[in-house]
Amino acid sequence: MHVSRSAAWAAGSVTRTVLTEIIDGARRAAAEEARKKLIPGDLLSAIDRNVELEVGAKWYDHSPTFHGLAGVLYDAEGVSVPSRQRSRSRKPSAVVGAHRFEAGVRKLLWSQGVTAVPAMVRDLDGIASVFLTDLARDAAMVVREGGVKRFGTVTLVTSCEPATPPLPKDSFRAPPARRGDRRTIGRDDILAATTIQLFDGNLRQRALTQAREATQNTSAD
Repeated sequence: MHVSRSAAWAAGSVTRTVLTEIIDGARRAAAEEARKKLIPGDLLSAIDRNVELEVGAKWYDHSPTFHGLAGVLYDAEGVSVPSRQRSRSRKPSAVVGAHRFEAGVRKLLWSQGVTAVPAMVRDLDGIASVFLTDLARDAAMVVREGGVKRFGTVTLVTSCEPATPPLPKDSFRAPPARRGDRRTIGRDDILAATTIQLFDGNLRQRALTQAREATQNTSAD
């Protein structure tokens, strides 16, 4: 498929917003130990405190940071399933190309006033790469299907927060069908994919808002 310029800018903006939020959560965890250099444990703490940050999950199978967190997997007959091994396939993938985000990751770290050990940079690279790949995949699905097929929504709240009032019935209706051809991914397709990839919470709203602002003056070509 073709990708419009505004779609590329929107995808970049959403990914930056997500990574910035992850780094901010890790920075807060490190600050509790009076550190300015992030370690993989800070990443785990950030995700543990805010489930909205649990994105790019396919990367978890490739990173030592996340090994063992999901526990032992069993098949239908109760036999344990060995963890997935790293593939040596030459086929391009988000994992193979993860290192391409290193410069951007380091820039985001500096903007937050922190640095990170190589293992932490590697994890942030991988999460960004996988998240962006998933975002593109879902945007392509939106284009092929002519819109997002949605029948409900999930909102995250903590046990100490009051229950969210029920949404109007109209909120559960599928959004209007997308406009445009079935060969080009546009900005709105990326925004729709963002609603698929991120929980209905503050991070999603911030990502959508910043992506719209980033593409206000961008050509659709």
